[in-house]
Amino acid sequence: MSHTEPLLQVQSLRVDFVSRNSAPIQAVKEVSFDIAARQCLALVGESGSGKSVTATSILRLLPRTAQIAAHSHINFMGRDLLKLNTHQLRDLRGKDISMVFQDPMSSLNPVFTVGAQIAESLQLHLRLSYRQAMNRAVELLNEVGILKPALRINSHPHELSGGQQQRVMIALAIACQPKLLIADEPTTALDVTVQKQILELLLRLREQQGMAMLFITHDLGLVREVADQVVVMQQGEVREQNNTEALFSAPQHPYTKALLACRPRLNARPQRLPVVDDFINGTVASITGERQRGTHPQDAIALEVKDLCKTFTLKTGLFKQEQLRVLQGISLQLPRGKTLGVVGESGSGKSTTALTLLRLMKADSGQVLFAGKDLLTLDDKEMLAMRRRIQIVFQNPYASLNPRFTVAQLLLEPMLIHGVGADTQARLQLAETMLQRVGLPATALQRYPHEFSGGQRQRIAIARCLVIQPEVLILDEAVSALDVSVQAQVLNLLQDLQDEFGLSYIFISHDLSVVKHISDRVLVMQEGKVVETADSDELYRAPKTDYTRALLAAIPGQL
Repeated sequence: MSHTEPLLQVQSLRVDFVSRNSAPIQAVKEVSFDIAARQCLALVGESGSGKSVTATSILRLLPRTAQIAAHSHINFMGRDLLKLNTHQLRDLRGKDISMVFQDPMSSLNPVFTVGAQIAESLQLHLRLSYRQAMNRAVELLNEVGILKPALRINSHPHELSGGQQQRVMIALAIACQPKLLIADEPTTALDVTVQKQILELLLRLREQQGMAMLFITHDLGLVREVADQVVVMQQGEVREQNNTEALFSAPQHPYTKALLACRPRLNARPQRLPVVDDFINGTVASITGERQRGTHPQDAIALEVKDLCKTFTLKTGLFKQEQLRVLQGISLQLPRGKTLGVVGESGSGKSTTALTLLRLMKADSGQVLFAGKDLLTLDDKEMLAMRRRIQIVFQNPYASLNPRFTVAQLLLEPMLIHGVGADTQARLQLAETMLQRVGLPATALQRYPHEFSGGQRQRIAIARCLVIQPEVLILDEAVSALDVSVQAQVLNLLQDLQDEFGLSYIFISHDLSVVKHISDRVLVMQEGKVVETADSDELYRAPKTDYTRALLAAIPGQL
């Protein structure tokens, strides 16, 4: 490769998905871009725009139904990757080109410890001994911000939080110091402080080792901080391509302008967030007014948690165990018709609180008071009746949707269990209506989860909860997998449903801009404890603890 030749050249990339029962779907349409050594190029766009398909084409990780056009070329260091054989690709993957996937749980092997998985790559590509590889694995886990890395190398993926799993994926990807790192939503599951740490780590590696990056994200705040060049994609096509500063200061395409305007801001809370259709239809100017948020002492309480405690037992050796207290007396109140935001670093206990109060994980002690009853003391029959009234949208749509069910079956199943709808036709009509409310067409009913992008799957998961019309909805990172435009649609939808039905939300997120936009009150968690609680505006205006101030300081630059 010459000094002037780009490290990676994607030329006229076209990818079609071929099915026996339908016409080919053009997922990527004549996409071209270059990445130089040390350079970072960001691919942005809505879910389903072709970003991830473009990235996985580089490493030839597409499913068998995908076909790359004969005229397409992907040149890396002077070689056309589309012409390499299986053995050549195996040598390349993980060493010269590495990838951080969007969903860590589908990429990490559940059978092996995280240390063993990192060590395997080091032994294969760098020929390290097992002891050398495990020592390096500890160093890598420490670099990506995992506490007690010498202990955590013995953990299995399911024993880690979503953010910790993503950090393990990043450690695995950078282990062999690749020349090109493809990062597909690498910070989606991370809180803002670890997100900042990871970005600084990636930028430092890029500078020290000449590592280039293809950075895929829906968070435009991150794009501005990390990328040199930006490619904006929509429906498989490039809409705009420019250097980062020029694109942010003077976007040319209406779609780019829409993406820049959709993200919540810390200094404003509009009645509705603008979405792409507002720019296409010219209705942006009609979105006016501020939405007032806050709580009052006289608000009725929908759900109250008192002194909730939970301890995990971690295996630290063949005959050794360690007790890890993940919840230490959590107490909270959720006012009826209001939103309680819960923030904190990954591993702080946010998701464990949600799972424990719903009895999806057994609590050590405490009370969860709802409708005059303690949920932790109910028998199974009584709890089933309560599950219709309290629903949860999980962080990971890949794991929460049955891959063998069509979307229609996924949405009809909870309605059948809880007796919603007079008959099948009425249930189908409700399912269709709810899909449209979350931004998906009625034709999605006959498709399977694997046929959708990550963001689209999350919308299906939200619709699945809403069809049984709950009173309380717990949203565990429910919009973290969504690009900013779809995120705006879902946040608007949640506000509309709250206004219409008086729903109460517990909104768990690492995205503090989103939390401020939607929450009336915010609870801050650190290491299994509540360290601060205040009305949303007050907490962001005058945080009382150093920890809260650190979280706010780590928010990516507002657009």
